[in-house]
Amino acid sequence: MPDLLIELFSEEIPARMQTRAGVDLKKRITDGLVEAGLTYAGAAALTTPRRLTLAVEGLLAESPTIREERKGPKVGAPDKAIEGFLRGAGLTRDQLEERDTPKGAVYFATIEKPGRPAAEIVAEVLEATIRNFPWPKSMRWGNGPMRWVRPLHSILCILSDEAGAQVVPMSVEGITSGDTTAGHRFMAPDRFAVTSFEDYAAKLKRAFVVLSPEERAEHIWNDAENLAFAAGLEVVDDKGLLAEVAGLVEWPVVLMGQIDDEFLGLPPEVLQTSMKEHQKFFSVKNPKTGRIERFITVANRETTDNGATILAGNQKVLSARLADAKFFWENDLRVAKSDIAQWTRALENVTFHNKLGTQAERIDRIAALARELAPVTGADADQAEKAARLAKADLSSEMVYEFPELQGLMGRYYIEAAGEGAALAAVAQEHYSPLGPSDDVPTAPLSVTVALADKLDTLTGFWAIDEKPTGSKDPFALRRAALGVIRLVTGNEIRFALGKWMELQIERNQKAARSRTVDDIEDFDSVEDIDSIGEVDESDPEKIARNLLSFFHDRLKVFLRDEGIRHDIIDACIAMDGNDDLNLLVKRARALNAVIATEDGENLVQGFKRANNILTQAEEKDGVEYSYGADVKFAETDSEKALFAALETAKGQIDPALAAEDFPAAMAAMAALRGPVDAFFEDVQVNTDNDILRRNRLNLLSQIRQVCSSVADLTRIEG
Repeated sequence: MPDLLIELFSEEIPARMQTRAGVDLKKRITDGLVEAGLTYAGAAALTTPRRLTLAVEGLLAESPTIREERKGPKVGAPDKAIEGFLRGAGLTRDQLEERDTPKGAVYFATIEKPGRPAAEIVAEVLEATIRNFPWPKSMRWGNGPMRWVRPLHSILCILSDEAGAQVVPMSVEGITSGDTTAGHRFMAPDRFAVTSFEDYAAKLKRAFVVLSPEERAEHIWNDAENLAFAAGLEVVDDKGLLAEVAGLVEWPVVLMGQIDDEFLGLPPEVLQTSMKEHQKFFSVKNPKTGRIERFITVANRETTDNGATILAGNQKVLSARLADAKFFWENDLRVAKSDIAQWTRALENVTFHNKLGTQAERIDRIAALARELAPVTGADADQAEKAARLAKADLSSEMVYEFPELQGLMGRYYIEAAGEGAALAAVAQEHYSPLGPSDDVPTAPLSVTVALADKLDTLTGFWAIDEKPTGSKDPFALRRAALGVIRLVTGNEIRFALGKWMELQIERNQKAARSRTVDDIEDFDSVEDIDSIGEVDESDPEKIARNLLSFFHDRLKVFLRDEGIRHDIIDACIAMDGNDDLNLLVKRARALNAVIATEDGENLVQGFKRANNILTQAEEKDGVEYSYGADVKFAETDSEKALFAALETAKGQIDPALAAEDFPAAMAAMAALRGPVDAFFEDVQVNTDNDILRRNRLNLLSQIRQVCSSVADLTRIEG
């Protein structure tokens, strides 16, 4: 079985596109080969800035011959029907076979598709892949219609086995396949021939090209750590930057440079962000002080002066960049110390959303909600309102304008510089959290309060203007905001009825949207501009809040899925009163999940469903409701009497447990009913001929339903 080697050699491919391109190349080639009948043992894609490479092992030498049998029209059918069948099969009439079937004599055709050499199939598949490759962005060059991410220079395509290697002949827009490639652009630019993947990889290494992106990344990181360690420093971990830099070089040469002393006083986050975004440098910090003192850069070649010239050039460019950052920092500090509130006032001219007004108007709504939420979260109301008004002030700063990713973090520095306390300053950074499932949840009452107010205002605002997520589209990150609220509430054990607060904020946002719609119509020049303002959802705030609560419940299912809690268990808890208290809801779901996982809990659910089904059918048949209480004096069997006693005991334990919100105790008391319920159904016939006994037993089943349903709606449990 031959091995296949493909290399598409071009100008530099953007680092962000390389990984996906490798995946696409592998999928399109291997899918095309398999579809044509060529199976293989394994395949691997590798990328460098100038090449996409695919190695396929154990490919069939040719596709197998395929024989297909087709049933045709009946013997004696009209000629046109037979001729159409023959055209589809590619046969002549004398090649048809007549066979007797239960429906009479029928024509059958045996179609044989002979196998084809692997080279022929590979050429077809590769050409189709190149012409239709799904680059996010591509370009044309020269006079032809060919499109590629960057100009394509050569195609290497060979099949190799024990007998040697052969070029797969093909041509795309004048680029003819061959068995040669080129090494490093500067250090070994000459072309050379290869005979197999092993030969290819080895010769590339000698030509100063590391083919594997993982190997390049590992080399970069190891050398960077060694250089930093030798200086008593450490490299700031940044996996995203490491992957990007590994996609910028074919022969990584790691160098460590100095940062001018005048910039060492900048916040470490500013230094790190500026070097990463502008220069793709790694930050090197002093572990004792946390200060960024040096940088790591990765060159794409070795030099006779061991990188001294490269470092000098990089340090010169870096100094210019950091001079800008220093200017922003010092200018922002002057503003913060004199009147930080002017930044908030400047947000009056910044639109948050064309239907919801400016950033300043949004801050007013958040501040009002933060003040109202403060008693719930244990924060001081005045401080909560003040923190909410300052938390987004840095959006007007020059530093955040240059580096938006530093929002919040710079606010913390600036608010402290303005003379406010550390707790209030921390709100600027922490109120954006949690941003994702791995992000820490704030615990300081002020930060929690403003974070909740911020996310609830976002959600209620977009619900008020009917801008909800649809399918995979969520342009305003509302799903993330809802998960953030859930994590804030559950992580900080916050107890509050979410519905009331959502209604309150929906009313505020509806008012803002109505005001925006009416006041701004005069400012627009055309009907299309007026239409862009949109309609305000004039639904009852309570109705909108219920819809938003359902959205929260859906996000809660996603949140609890990682704990192994099934959707039906959460549904059983959502059906209970107080389902807008997310903390209470999560506790109930976790307790129910723990009980259902036990044998007693699982069997009790089955017993409950049996009781509920019998009772429901009887109530439908008789047209009455059996909920008037069973009497133990009509009990005939010991198991029946035992169930009466067990239900009384369980109710006596469940009611106080629920009142104390001790859901594990309530669930355990419910699970203890498993034995008496099982024994009852084994021993007793509910629908007996004796009407008195039947009514009493149906009322007893009603007690089972009432006791269990006080804990959770078990009818929603599946299975």
